Amino acid sequence: MNSRLMKHLPLIAALVVPAGLAIPAGLASAQESEIALLHSGTDINDIESLQRGARNFMNYCSGCHSLTYVRYNRMGADLKIPQPDLANLMFTSTKVGDGIESAMPADAAAEWFGKAPPDLSLIARERGTDYLFSYLKGYYVDSTRPWGVNNLYLPAVAMPDVLASLQGLQKPVYQNQQDAGGSARMVLVGVETLSPGALSAQEYDVFVRDIANFLDYCGEPVKAKRQSLGIFVTLFLMVGFVFAYLLKKEYWKDVH
Repeated sequence: MNSRLMKHLPLIAALVVPAGLAIPAGLASAQESEIALLHSGTDINDIESLQRGARNFMNYCSGCHSLTYVRYNRMGADLKIPQPDLANLMFTSTKVGDGIESAMPADAAAEWFGKAPPDLSLIARERGTDYLFSYLKGYYVDSTRPWGVNNLYLPAVAMPDVLASLQGLQKPVYQNQQDAGGSARMVLVGVETLSPGALSAQEYDVFVRDIANFLDYCGEPVKAKRQSLGIFVTLFLMVGFVFAYLLKKEYWKDVH
């Protein structure tokens, strides 16, 4: 097993779950996935956030997940990462033209998770940054799961909580609610802190927001340029419309 991967995979499965945190039997997983997403507040034009997100992803996520469609040299140029700093982020290759591959060997992926963790190049385009931000904040202790954790936004999640040392541990919060038939049941409505991590809540929000922002960049590296160009084109068309309208009036003034 890759030593760097071992460093960043917390031994959640070995945690002693406090009494009373077992998940109530019969809880419908559909209720978990219906919890409203949090607003990420990402900004694709925030270069400093994107740089921090690249650093955070490479240090905590690239042990398992790849970004096959993103090349190191393109990332370095777009995010204005100096060559020495970029070299420090290249854990799986020494060639700047290579795509960002996972540090996890294929056989290790099958052993740990049953299948290879997905490539995240396009995850932000598929799910959106609000989902990514919410997901990374949504882990909670669940003694019934293999890694000792579950997630508000992806029930029965297979991924361990690799950021637990930063966020801390959370416990689920339930409410007794009635369904359409009038029957009462316990519904998962959120999480609350069980034990703090190395970062404060505000610092952790910035940390995961930067990761979501970086993955938004990875899904469409030209997004920031496209948006800025779109504003210019819109203004150009608006000005052109004014001249076209005045020209039309000039041509048709004798008719009217």
